[in-house]
Amino acid sequence: MTRQQILAELKSGDARFDVVIVGGGITGAGAAREAAGSGLRTLLVEQKDFAWGTSSRSSKMVHGGLRYLGSGHIGLARDAVRERQRMMEEAPGLVDPLRFVMPHYRGQFPGPRLFQALLSVYDRLAGVSSRQRLTPSQSQQWAPGLSQAGLLGASLFTDALTDDARLVQRLIAEASRDGALCLNYVSANRITRDEAGRVNGVVLVPEGEPLQAGISVSANIIINATGAWADKLQQQGPSEQPLSIRPLRGSHLVVPWQRLPVTCAVSLFHPEDKRPVFAFPWAGTTVLGTTDLDHPGNLDQEPVINDQEVRYLLKVAEHLFPSASLTAQDVISTWAGVRPVVTDGQGKAPSRENREHALRRDKGLISVAGGKLTTFRQIAREALEAALGPDGSHRLRADDQPVFTPPADLPRPTQVRHLTWHRLKGYYGPALGELCRDADFTEIADSNVLWAELEWACQSEQVHHLDDLLLRRTRLGLVFPAGARALLPDIQERCQRRLGWTNDHWQREVERYLSLYQQAYALPSEGR
Repeated sequence: MTRQQILAELKSGDARFDVVIVGGGITGAGAAREAAGSGLRTLLVEQKDFAWGTSSRSSKMVHGGLRYLGSGHIGLARDAVRERQRMMEEAPGLVDPLRFVMPHYRGQFPGPRLFQALLSVYDRLAGVSSRQRLTPSQSQQWAPGLSQAGLLGASLFTDALTDDARLVQRLIAEASRDGALCLNYVSANRITRDEAGRVNGVVLVPEGEPLQAGISVSANIIINATGAWADKLQQQGPSEQPLSIRPLRGSHLVVPWQRLPVTCAVSLFHPEDKRPVFAFPWAGTTVLGTTDLDHPGNLDQEPVINDQEVRYLLKVAEHLFPSASLTAQDVISTWAGVRPVVTDGQGKAPSRENREHALRRDKGLISVAGGKLTTFRQIAREALEAALGPDGSHRLRADDQPVFTPPADLPRPTQVRHLTWHRLKGYYGPALGELCRDADFTEIADSNVLWAELEWACQSEQVHHLDDLLLRRTRLGLVFPAGARALLPDIQERCQRRLGWTNDHWQREVERYLSLYQQAYALPSEGR
């Protein structure tokens, strides 16, 4: 069903669902996947675009969290590494292994013996063995240009990497295939309740329509998976345990791979605050991340990196790869995401806040926030089980059912490179055959993104604004200079007709997108 068809069905006046999920990030998409896969009549709505918030602006890591293991959160690390293994097996090309190098320097914590002991526990929890201790010369082979001053060697281990926005989109596609209705740019304006205070529906307002034109849908279960906004939606109900969300900003720099050519993730503890930070390869570039600061800004506006964070992240490259002489002028783009951390209000430093998720039940409204990208499936199932009551686990499909449907066994088109074909199978799964039908397999400029992917997104993935296409369905706006401005004429030629936009509409979208890019994805003004 197209977006217009779904909206028409909702406006018909007889829209009843078993569960309505509010929030189109990783948790909401995971909940929609599990609910629809269990035969529940499911509706998901997102006030902006799918994965618009934290779920397109993370560090792209699918990992167990060595830091959490080191701080004693063994259960969280165990669950995460097992989910990591599951995703790599079910969705290769979408979630792939990535080698990590942790260099050890004289007089710096942690030393190689302690870190190897931690990795031993990490591997045991995952049921795999990936750790290795490297000599100084081996470390240089894995990470050419690595600072040699006081280098004792390094620890090598494996975690995984993804494109977080594509992960969400794949879950949305899986849920839709099982019958879920999923809509972006539709806000949940008001939750309705019966005389006893129990949830019986929600009033929805599509973007651009007046509040009085709200669409009422019926449901006895609403999953509040709105991330950093979860406490605000929860406040509409008679909650005895209100969520307390502490928005924390994590920012990243994207630089040309040629300026910092890493083929694995290289990590260190930042010299200023001893937090773990990374340089890692992603989408043909190198990414430096991440920060961890309180975010006092308006959550409805795009979060923005500041000059202090730029300097903090450039110092990562300065310490790890001093010969690269990386400066702010090398930065292609930036991104900043807001972590919805559930806090106990004890005034801890941001990096010491607990990253585990929290769940609240309010007479049919289930609010969930916090947690990790890696454990989205477990969080989603827990929220649904809480919503469905005592027999909740019995109404859901078996825990060992696959999240991702494997793609059809299609022959690789001769024009498509092996690595690109591997990625396409992971990104699109069962839809790959449709994407390939009469497709243009030409690569866009110096990327491995195909024109077929843009054309498919315009036709099949609810592209409502130009930034949906360039920042989330694809990452062209992040990996090309100036938000891929130079590509816009070619993109217009290929995509405008498929989107059904007039010339005036296209021009408005271009102006909107370039303004948005300059405000939130370019360097802040002082750093330019």
